[in-house]
Amino acid sequence: MKGKEIGASKSYYYYYGICFGGGMLSSGVTHLAITPLDVLKVNMQVNPNKYNNNGILSGLSTIWKEEGFYGLWRGWSAKLCGYGIQGGFKYGLYEYFKNHLYATDLLSRNSIFFLSGLSAQLLADVTLAPFEAVKIRVQIQPNFAKGLADGFPLVYRNEGLAGFYRGLIPLWSRNLPFSMVMFSTFEHSVDLIYKNIMHKRKENCSTAQQLGVTCLAAYAAGAVGTVISNPADNVMTSLYKKKAESAMQAIKNIGFINLFTRSLPIRIALLGPVVTLQWFLYDTIKVLSGLPTSGGLARDQEEVKL
Repeated sequence: MKGKEIGASKSYYYYYGICFGGGMLSSGVTHLAITPLDVLKVNMQVNPNKYNNNGILSGLSTIWKEEGFYGLWRGWSAKLCGYGIQGGFKYGLYEYFKNHLYATDLLSRNSIFFLSGLSAQLLADVTLAPFEAVKIRVQIQPNFAKGLADGFPLVYRNEGLAGFYRGLIPLWSRNLPFSMVMFSTFEHSVDLIYKNIMHKRKENCSTAQQLGVTCLAAYAAGAVGTVISNPADNVMTSLYKKKAESAMQAIKNIGFINLFTRSLPIRIALLGPVVTLQWFLYDTIKVLSGLPTSGGLARDQEEVKL
């Protein structure tokens, strides 16, 4: 009996270790790749008159002409490290909450997905906030710092620990709805595709087909989540830029309609492919490690064998 318990423990740590590592690698790499678009998005939010009129290519060209190659990659180290760590916690904790903490017949499937996404993102953003504080300052204040190495001590020296978490509440306001909607939309999209398009159970599909389903469901999840989270993203950037002292003041300054429309096209261009690539890399890592692709609950399908 003791041998079986040890074996189960190893499987338990192996599964969630792969989920954490896969989430960290997929999130860090994808967010690093779209750093130039993220730089443009932040500048669109803090200087809409300059960057919002002529489109994405024109905005990137403006940054290139004014600041050169480095200007397009401002904040890359904070994105790689911050979103990598956040992604590890987000995906790893989501799997744990979905299959264990909230795995009860008292909750509906949708409630499990929402609560798991909410809980995982809540904790993951605590690890992201300090990196995001440095990243945004580096991107919108050219003379602030070059990256994490000099940015972290500068924020601490000027603002103390509070400076790292100045935008935590707006970060939660942006990411919690996004995560809840994203994970739930992904799960339901996976079910819909297998039932109504593939007409097969996941176990009866090839690995390539399963990864294709992951990509389709992920793109839908990213697009829906982006629209939901756009207002809070604008408020958060305004607070870091210190154009407002509170979220309510930022909302008043930006305007209700602009909360939903400002930088939305660039965010869709960012997050649609990013979320898709994240899920693809994440599930590829799981498959290569001998685990099933994402989607579904352990109580319905014996996907997690502990």
